Amino acid sequence: MPTESRVAAQAFGALSALLSGESFRPVQPKSLEEAGLSESFVEALICKRLLAIGRDSGRGLSDHLCLSFTLLEPLFQKLRTRQILTHKGSAPLSDYFYVLTDLGREMAQSMQAACAYQGPAPVPLADYINAVEAQTILAESPKRAQLEEAFRDISVRPELFSRLGPAISSGTGLFLYGAPGNGKTTLAERITRCFGQEIWIPQVILVEGELLKLYDPAYHIAGPREKRSLHRDPPDERWIKIRRPTVMVGGELTLDSLEIRHNPRANVSEAPLQMKSNGGSLLIDDFGRQRINPVELLNRWIIPLEKRYDFLTLASGKKIQVPFDQLILFSTNLEPRDLVDEAFLRRIPFKINVPDPNEEEFHRLFELAASQFGCLYDPAAVEYLLQRHYRGQKRPLRRCHPRDLLLQIHCHCTYNDLPTAMTPEYLDLAVESYFTVVG
Repeated sequence: MPTESRVAAQAFGALSALLSGESFRPVQPKSLEEAGLSESFVEALICKRLLAIGRDSGRGLSDHLCLSFTLLEPLFQKLRTRQILTHKGSAPLSDYFYVLTDLGREMAQSMQAACAYQGPAPVPLADYINAVEAQTILAESPKRAQLEEAFRDISVRPELFSRLGPAISSGTGLFLYGAPGNGKTTLAERITRCFGQEIWIPQVILVEGELLKLYDPAYHIAGPREKRSLHRDPPDERWIKIRRPTVMVGGELTLDSLEIRHNPRANVSEAPLQMKSNGGSLLIDDFGRQRINPVELLNRWIIPLEKRYDFLTLASGKKIQVPFDQLILFSTNLEPRDLVDEAFLRRIPFKINVPDPNEEEFHRLFELAASQFGCLYDPAAVEYLLQRHYRGQKRPLRRCHPRDLLLQIHCHCTYNDLPTAMTPEYLDLAVESYFTVVG
């Protein structure tokens, strides 16, 4: 049950967010109670940090733990009184350098053996849940202008654009299906851009005494740190402001990657993929070709897709409830009805076919690709390509072909120290290499 101090801190954070125009803004806690952390837990972080690096100033420890110096200073004094820390010289700004005593080193080694984590202080699970609810992707409904900006560098048919809009705006889930090479993955990657707002996530979550790492640079793109202002309280440094994430997984997806992964040596856990995607998008690319059977995924996610919360199991065996708050995207070359049953399809309300481009689009795709490779777009050369290599052979047009063929030309020209150019001769060379079938 939150204490009065914690409730007051959360209310102040909500007011700070309102004044800054954000739906959520974590404010620097003024006490351990507001931070939701115990003295003994933070003392252990201090001791393990000093065990790792030998010596640090009070402000250096403050920066590393992402807790304010004024909050930590009383703890430094208590640890000195208990002869766990000692001063090792003066530091700037009326600070000191600290080292462990022999007793402190012995204690720190024992703490390290119990849990090797010594990074930023964690955030309680309840605070994380409140943050996800305040920043839910369902609160945003991108309009046509946001979609046009997100898709401006690719060619999208007007009728496809009209179908994508409501699906994206729903913030629930959709299937993108169609022939390979038509840009389903490219579309999916740009969908999160429609939700322009940045969100705050904790670096690490504390749940039932266990540590769960959430922030992952592989998926989370951090924005610049807030500048200090006299007009509002500084943010809680345990949180990071990121762009709404896009988490993409392909054939490597297994049931294990949807569960908390525990490192028994360090006694620290890692959040699963769907939790890292909260507030953004989760793309299951090439669905149906994973190591996980679609039916297994159905059984695992049938409740989260409907209820928008998930149950995860901690290393202790205890189950916890966490938000399941993202736009789920399934990209597949197969018909959705051939992959999963009606119950699953009902929970993914939008199914959108990404068709082959027509010849007009094919020209437009070549124009876009030409600008990427720094060469002039030549409509006559594209017409030659269509007549010579597509119409007669009844070869289907794919959205990836313009980019891939121009890449072949670019590599050929670079190797031969020639300017990249869109010519019939070069297109013939590219087609011969690109469409060769090995018998």
